[in-house]
Amino acid sequence: MLSIFQKKTFLIDLIEGITDFHNHILPGIDDGAKTTEDSLELINEFQNIGITDFVATPHVIGEYYPNTPESIENAFQKIQPHISNKVNFNYSAEYMMDQHFVEIIEKQKILPIIKNKVLVEMSYFQPPINLNEILFKLQNNSYSPILAHPERYTYWHSKNLEKLKQIKTRGCSFQLNMLSLSNHYGIGIQKIAFRLLENNLIDFISSDAHKISHLDKIKEIKIPKKILVSLEKVIENNRNLFSS
Repeated sequence: MLSIFQKKTFLIDLIEGITDFHNHILPGIDDGAKTTEDSLELINEFQNIGITDFVATPHVIGEYYPNTPESIENAFQKIQPHISNKVNFNYSAEYMMDQHFVEIIEKQKILPIIKNKVLVEMSYFQPPINLNEILFKLQNNSYSPILAHPERYTYWHSKNLEKLKQIKTRGCSFQLNMLSLSNHYGIGIQKIAFRLLENNLIDFISSDAHKISHLDKIKEIKIPKKILVSLEKVIENNRNLFSS
């Protein structure tokens, strides 16, 4: 007989010590932290849940967030002197897969997360019409794409997840948002997140945190038993990615 007092597993019990490689904690260059103080508050709160290793990934989206390696480094330099030596902090970017990104690839202006790994995203309204071209150019330049939050692209939420499976066969790894394990983006997104985990389609997990309230919600996430083993494997992938 199962005890009604059986201990619940919280996400923060599992993620201590991982590298969070998708977040928006650099100040003033996208829709994340606005000031240096905001950035430091986020970093401090991450430390409170056991995460001290980061790769900051501000958006790079055409004219909306036309960030460059130089603008990203400048934002990093604003907070780097204020960061504790207990924190391991680096920077990269989250690249929207559009025509602007094609030009970035061609100019060799990419900031990888680590080694040849590049964090990419798509519009929430429709996939890029030149998706195959972009993936080909990335891989032809020896980059390996990690697709951010595949659970949030509702146009690919078919019954059998066929489109997402096809993208996997094109060499994309998948990164799940921590908040997708709650109903933060809606119950539909949460259900797809669980299905992706149950089908072993997720490779990595990160916060995609933009503000303190996101971390407050992450603290409250409870993990259902049905996805626990799959999620533990994903978290181990995060550790291995930055330990090799």
